[in-house]
Amino acid sequence: MAKIFLVEDDGVLRRELKTLLETYGYECLVSEDYAAMPGCILEQEPDLVLLDLTLPQKDGYSICRELRLASPVPVIILTSRDTEADELLSMSFGADDFIAKPFNRQILLAHVGAVLKRAAPEQGARLTRRGVTLELGRGVAVYQGREAELSKNEGKILYLLFQRAGQVVPREEIMMELWQSDEFVDDNTLTVNMNRLRRKLEGIGVHDFLRTRRGKGYEI
Repeated sequence: MAKIFLVEDDGVLRRELKTLLETYGYECLVSEDYAAMPGCILEQEPDLVLLDLTLPQKDGYSICRELRLASPVPVIILTSRDTEADELLSMSFGADDFIAKPFNRQILLAHVGAVLKRAAPEQGARLTRRGVTLELGRGVAVYQGREAELSKNEGKILYLLFQRAGQVVPREEIMMELWQSDEFVDDNTLTVNMNRLRRKLEGIGVHDFLRTRRGKGYEI
């Protein structure tokens, strides 16, 4: 089930869209803490963000910009600002799609499906290394019948390491893969992700699988 974070300050429209998305099988998350919105979104690690531009406390442009500096999560702009300048500005801040209000609900669902499909080209990937199987489609690592549920970032890390098994993958390369930039991300963020992933693997009996090469990177 894809997880969608909806940022919309119109309460009636927010409830309607949440019901629509859940009816079509998506998990829909919302928050009204607009000042802290980028952090709220990143904490939930959604698969896609539906973002209004006109919001209290913090506008959608700044939220989109901050998201793009920290995550590759796809963003679809939903807005009553329907000029070409608004669309161009949204794209320049990193939005993946732009839908003007009012919009047809079925067209919105079609855009959501298309953006999610583009964002997950390896959805069916299933790789095995040293007895550990990574199933990206299900978002799990499997070892001797036991499963560990992975976050989106953890799945991406393992996928990259599985593809390069036996090689040391530099930290900078992993950061670039996750966030499309190593310039604006605190180096400690990657360490936190790696430690959490290692604990999850150890929880299903996988030890000494994810190895740290000091000053170089990681390998399996």
